[in-house]
Amino acid sequence: MTSPRSLLALCCLLGTAISPAYSAERLIWFGSYTGGSTQSEGIYVSRFDDVTGKLSPAQLAGKAVNPSFLAIHPQLPMLYAVSEVVRYEGKSSGAVTAFAFDANTGMLTPKGAQPSGGAAPCHLTVDPTGRTVLAANYVGGSTICLGLNAEGILQPVVNDAAPQPAGLQQHVYARAGEFGVQASRQSEPHAHSVEVTPNGRFALVCDLGLDQVIAYRLDTEKATLAPHGFARVKSGAGARRSAFHPNGRLTYVVNELDLTVTVFELDAQAGSLREVQTLSTLPPEVAERKGFSCAEIAVHPSGKFLYASNRGHDSIAMYAIEEATGRLSFLGVQAIEGAMPRHFAVDPSGKFLLVGGQNSNTVAVFGIDAVSGKLKFTGTKIDVPSPVSIVFGRL
Repeated sequence: MTSPRSLLALCCLLGTAISPAYSAERLIWFGSYTGGSTQSEGIYVSRFDDVTGKLSPAQLAGKAVNPSFLAIHPQLPMLYAVSEVVRYEGKSSGAVTAFAFDANTGMLTPKGAQPSGGAAPCHLTVDPTGRTVLAANYVGGSTICLGLNAEGILQPVVNDAAPQPAGLQQHVYARAGEFGVQASRQSEPHAHSVEVTPNGRFALVCDLGLDQVIAYRLDTEKATLAPHGFARVKSGAGARRSAFHPNGRLTYVVNELDLTVTVFELDAQAGSLREVQTLSTLPPEVAERKGFSCAEIAVHPSGKFLYASNRGHDSIAMYAIEEATGRLSFLGVQAIEGAMPRHFAVDPSGKFLLVGGQNSNTVAVFGIDAVSGKLKFTGTKIDVPSPVSIVFGRL
């Protein structure tokens, strides 16, 4: 059967007019914070048309507690979510939950959960082989690797090393009593994200408390992690999230506390990073930055542009990427048409950027200029309760 995207490509090649009824729709899920005043019940689903940029109204896909970050299995119809809580099964831990999804409706069916090994897990990812799920635990600062069976079901953490499981790594300061310069946020390690290098050999973990990007050797067959090394960002910067360049030789880190982006050269074979550049996410004329913080970062599929979100300022910073070096040129900021952009995502076609307004309970769609990389609001905005994660399904 010809896929919608193949049909679109064929029509373009033959010069055939595409029927107005044609739609290259894909499912899109939104993670959220539940409870309190959020009115959210869990994970929501919508349909996104990557020809028109339109979004259908969001529907509750599955109930969950604080599913603040989501990830899709690379081959199976499975979705994974953290449960960002501090107590799970009577212990200081959050959880990782697996869901099977209906490829037609996006509705979710729970398929079991495992403890995350630390409190308040706030990010997770599936490695490229689909054998493991990795999660970052914010409170206390640790990273866990959980195996997946052939059906994509979560397995218990490998526990063959003392004093901690081989699939769990606790972050520590280099010296006893050491802590970051911003004491209110850096009095202990705070793992904030984990990404697997495209070759699958290493997991890179941004730790906001340590001002480090920590590298672990990843064994996907055993579902274990082993310490490998780390790179530093500026003291007090607060490394939060990273994004790989499509060329596999660069990674970009957004620093939550000092509102900057750091460019690193990546040696994916050696698992090492070398800092290239650090620059602001805000224009110099924005002098008053109290209460502002960065959250998300993404590289455009073309590798030509990079985006980062500013909370408080409620904007997306835009950059051009120099092809030869990976260095950034600041293009300015775009208001998000909402409040508190904890997360955003570039659609796989590269034509649109969707941003969640956590405090405005909205998701807005922006067109991406293919030449300049700048954003323009399309006029499409839907209601989603407390959106804090956006993940696209496969066509």
